[in-house]
Amino acid sequence: MRDNLVRMLRDGAQVSDLFPGILGYEKTVLPGLVNAILSRHDFILLGLRGQAKTRILRSLVRFLDRYVPAIDGTDLNENPFRPITTQGRRIVAEHGGDTPIRWLETEERYQEKLATPDVTIADLIGDVDPIKAATQRLSYADQGVIHYGIVPRTNRGIFAINEVPDLPPRIQVGLLNILEEKDFQIRGFPLRIPLDICMVFSANPEDYTNRGNIISPLKDRIDSQIITHYPADMEHALAITRQEAWESRNGAASIVIPEYFRELIEDVAFEARGSEFVDQKSGVSARMTIALLENVISNVERRCLQHGDGVAYPRLSDLHMALPAITGKLELVYEGEQEGPALVARKIIGQAVRRTFRRYFPKPDVKVRDGKEGKAGEEEAETSADGTSPYAPIVRWFSQGNTVETADDLVYRDYAQRLAQVDGLRELAEAGLKIGAAEEAGLAMELVLEGLHQHSMVSKRDLDSTTSYRDMLKAMFDQMSDEDDPD
Repeated sequence: MRDNLVRMLRDGAQVSDLFPGILGYEKTVLPGLVNAILSRHDFILLGLRGQAKTRILRSLVRFLDRYVPAIDGTDLNENPFRPITTQGRRIVAEHGGDTPIRWLETEERYQEKLATPDVTIADLIGDVDPIKAATQRLSYADQGVIHYGIVPRTNRGIFAINEVPDLPPRIQVGLLNILEEKDFQIRGFPLRIPLDICMVFSANPEDYTNRGNIISPLKDRIDSQIITHYPADMEHALAITRQEAWESRNGAASIVIPEYFRELIEDVAFEARGSEFVDQKSGVSARMTIALLENVISNVERRCLQHGDGVAYPRLSDLHMALPAITGKLELVYEGEQEGPALVARKIIGQAVRRTFRRYFPKPDVKVRDGKEGKAGEEEAETSADGTSPYAPIVRWFSQGNTVETADDLVYRDYAQRLAQVDGLRELAEAGLKIGAAEEAGLAMELVLEGLHQHSMVSKRDLDSTTSYRDMLKAMFDQMSDEDDPD
């Protein structure tokens, strides 16, 4: 592994080229991986779920030789020039230069084991096989009665253990000699078989730092500890989801996902990773945004197939229809459980809309009324050249008693027409989002309305798959009337 990595670096390969498909780690995780391989270290990847740990471990095979020779008829992939077992040495002594050889490809030299409580020493290291001894009439003092486990069978390769703290402590003890002395022992056999093996691990940081989950001697013998993380910026988050999500559908419709809507999907993950209702020790997997985008596309596809649309854009309702992609991937704290997964997910979507809205539009002001400006929080709201709010026409239109109602199953023409009747909405949406197609206008206008709702400038009411927007003050008075009504 080291020699091949050295050759790649000498040939001009950049760190990011060494691990294709691993995005966002170019300046953090990947340099640590390169240093570990150059140091010939066994190492562990510490990170929350959905941080590409397993993919990184599986990508290590590219640093192995494409083919290596092994003595045919042995269990441990023995080098014909350096046999390590009695059986291997016997074969070489008998056949000499005619020793039977089999060629091992890189994929055969990578093995992986998920640590579970039922894993045994026999599974990993090996044990005496009484059936083998009986059928071959071997003495129990003969090494031939040994059935080797998966670790020694990966000799001259890479062995990975996922979630290593889940291994029982007595099994962890069995790995100590392999990590330090690179040999192992089975039962009472006085043998020490040296292995040429790279041991790599993955774990959750919380489990790994808990002394009750992993024994200290094992931590001490893992040479390098590399910390993974979630995407730190929008650029890498978008690239990961774009790379992993299944977008190329074979339906009749052409589904277009604008860049700002992709950002909105990533904002859902960013908001979830900061939510007080979500258990941050468990993390929010990158798989959430991948599944969310796929579900959104599927909901658009379903609507297209029903209405016969040729070109289609998503709607905000598609995010809510894709709630199953969110709720199943959030570990909630007690307060979140009290709220309920669906309600927490809807709140996170609302916060994500607010974040995306602020990226493209001026800061709104909750006190905008009849074009006059006030303050919102500690910041000044943004105004146009004449000192009026760009949202004043929209707020005024709703204050006149008008409402807008949309539904997930509306045909696009009705959907867009209902939104376009709001004064100044379409012009503002097109100016902020730089709309490139007529079919995109509906999404842009709805994003503006939802953004204003998240800033408490417009009221919204959800009922099943129907959403209605109306004046905030009228909604408040109606709610007070409902509470006063004894019926």
